[in-house]
Amino acid sequence: MSNSDGQVLSVDEIHALVVDVLASNGCDAENASAIADTVASAERDGCLSHGLFRVPGYVKSLRCGAVDGKARPTLTRPAPSVLRADVNLGFSPLALAMTRPELIEVARRQGIAALALVRGHHFAALWPETEALAEAGLAAMAFTASRAAVAPAGARRRFFGTNPMAFAFPRGDRPPLVFDQASAAMARGEIQIAARDGHTVPPGMGIDLDGEPTTDPKAILDGAQLPFGGYKGSAIALMVELLAAGLIGEAFGYEAHENANPASGVQQSGELIIAMDPACFGDAAGWLVHTEAFFARLTALDGVRLPADRRRRTREVTLREGVRVAPALFAEIRGLL
Repeated sequence: MSNSDGQVLSVDEIHALVVDVLASNGCDAENASAIADTVASAERDGCLSHGLFRVPGYVKSLRCGAVDGKARPTLTRPAPSVLRADVNLGFSPLALAMTRPELIEVARRQGIAALALVRGHHFAALWPETEALAEAGLAAMAFTASRAAVAPAGARRRFFGTNPMAFAFPRGDRPPLVFDQASAAMARGEIQIAARDGHTVPPGMGIDLDGEPTTDPKAILDGAQLPFGGYKGSAIALMVELLAAGLIGEAFGYEAHENANPASGVQQSGELIIAMDPACFGDAAGWLVHTEAFFARLTALDGVRLPADRRRRTREVTLREGVRVAPALFAEIRGLL
């Protein structure tokens, strides 16, 4: 269904469209399907900055040869609880899907496990990684460093990436608690969408090339974003750089910026995922009851909602009614076939 407000697609139709576009631009079936899973999930949950908006970037990186659309990960075990996946210059979604079963198995056997993804390209949100692990009964954290875009607190030039992190906690038969947030005050994709649509952004999101505060998203994209919470957000961005770059031997934000492919702007990046089995931390019989009592007390407070509650409500609506895609974006993606 379509009208002047946009094209309405089901989540399955979005998935099929993305598979067709990627397959016609150099992805094999498995890579295309894994990427489509992440894009369709983002659209389903109202995360527009990581949904169809990202598809032209995937295609651009394929067409210029910056990313191998047929890559398969190589998995090694440097230590009993540590997995290392070389994405072999492909996209990360397939590597994540292929390595997840072993990560879950190791976490259940050892109590805790970590997965380092290297030499990959991560365009997506992080919450799908942690949500899948929490649905398997594990608590999980994920971190990825990205191309320099954020000025550290007190600085006037970009140095850190937006450096997102995600966390998920299992809740038995209930949907898991999940959150995903950048260490920047606003996700870069949201600033890019504001620039595309001609909107301003709230104060405090970024500075221009002269280091002056601005609400113009185009000026921020040329200048630098700012961390959330000043020095506190800057410290978290620093932590993510060390975990998702320094610890696993991947590029820091400034290195990714300097080494980005000039034809596509795409950069290689790393990701660290930590999975923990609550049953292995000394309270196997009581951890779920205890944490559910905590959630009950928390949500009884006036004005409190748990992270991902709004996203989950959006999911219920879009699965029933479909997703409305802006006409210009739909036409752009159809033009990539």
